[in-house]
Amino acid sequence: MKATEVREMSVKELETKLKDLKQELFNLRFQHATNQLENPLRIPAVKKDIARVKTVLREKEING
Repeated sequence: MKATEVREMSVKELETKLKDLKQELFNLRFQHATNQLENPLRIPAVKKDIARVKTVLREKEING
């Protein structure tokens, strides 16, 4: 997910995306703990996506 894609989303869409990403991160951590994770590099990628979404949400909050 790119920052430009995130900036084009509405606040409602961003909140939904954030919820989905947090759920995905939970599932990835669970798979990692049980040694079922196929791609361990997905965890930092999801963390970065969460940070992008939170950043854009905060920007929209500040700008109104």
